[in-house]
Amino acid sequence: MDDVIVCGAGPAGSIAALLLARAGVRVRLFDRARFPRDKLCGDTLNPGALAILRRLGLEFAAAGGLPIRGMVVTGEPAVRVEGPYGDGMFGTSLLRRELDFALLEAAIAAGVNVEECVLVRDPIVEDGVVRGVSIAGAHGRSLSVRAPLVIAADGGRSRLARALGLACHPAHPRRWAIGAYFEDVAGMSDCGEMHVRSDGYIGVAPLRGGLGNACVVTANRQALADPINLLERTLHRDPVLAERFAHSRRVTPPSCLGPLAVESSACGVPGLLLAGDAAGFIDPMTGDGLRFAFRGAELAAAESIRALEHGYADAHLRLAAARRRDFKAKWRFNRALRALVGSPVCVRVAAHGASWAPGILQHAIRYAGDLRVA
Repeated sequence: MDDVIVCGAGPAGSIAALLLARAGVRVRLFDRARFPRDKLCGDTLNPGALAILRRLGLEFAAAGGLPIRGMVVTGEPAVRVEGPYGDGMFGTSLLRRELDFALLEAAIAAGVNVEECVLVRDPIVEDGVVRGVSIAGAHGRSLSVRAPLVIAADGGRSRLARALGLACHPAHPRRWAIGAYFEDVAGMSDCGEMHVRSDGYIGVAPLRGGLGNACVVTANRQALADPINLLERTLHRDPVLAERFAHSRRVTPPSCLGPLAVESSACGVPGLLLAGDAAGFIDPMTGDGLRFAFRGAELAAAESIRALEHGYADAHLRLAAARRRDFKAKWRFNRALRALVGSPVCVRVAAHGASWAPGILQHAIRYAGDLRVA
């Protein structure tokens, strides 16, 4: 019998499973996809995320990335602030299909039993305790897979978290992301880019091989009916990006994701812990979503090991306390930015402030990158 079932083989699931296997825990990891697979993302890891990979001995997973020395932020009207990370610190840009596949292979090498193309349907709950999961078997039949602990790392639309009433999309703000890869984008540099507009924001990241990742985040749900038109119209009409994308060529179909924000009422229930986006997801405009995923996986694995060793029934409460200690300040920062971008008036006020005092925005860029701010 497995000791822990992990659902979801993204970065959070793979890292949690890997750390458990390193500790001698018998782990089974399920995912509905077959890897490598594409994933809509900004494709950047900030210095804080890279530091976690180095500490865990997983820096090789990002070895193929392009060094990113900071961020460029633009606003309306005609505001442009470049914020280098400084002190010799760099982030990296890397296709998520490559990062996620490298982490999954590392988990397999550590002894994790990985099963791809498996749909996890529901948690198995007995006497108020999760005892395993129900998966889709042959001919649509459900099969029960049991274990003392389950880690739900199955994303912002987590079937497990929602079945247990632990996660939901907030009523406001609600935004959707539409992204694709482009060739021949002019003016790409060694910085990530965030272009904040009164009706949303646009992220642009350089990647190896001359690719550019462009992602539009909008609250206009009706425009999602034609994602190609929405993406290309936004890029070709933007005052900063229009000229740069004028001769570009989109080389992938657009991907859509949303609503983006996910709020969690708890970090789990007896027998089940949440990790990654299943534990809560804030709009990724700060670029530190992967740092949250990596560290959250580490915390979930640590509490799982303690629960297995000592028989703790309150691992979910211990995990909640650990996440508050680690994430509380950054959560406040990200929620403040989310609220700001959701208000056109606040966007204009912030843009004027940045034009008069760019140092404030440069400090915010360093803080978003998990670097010490003097």
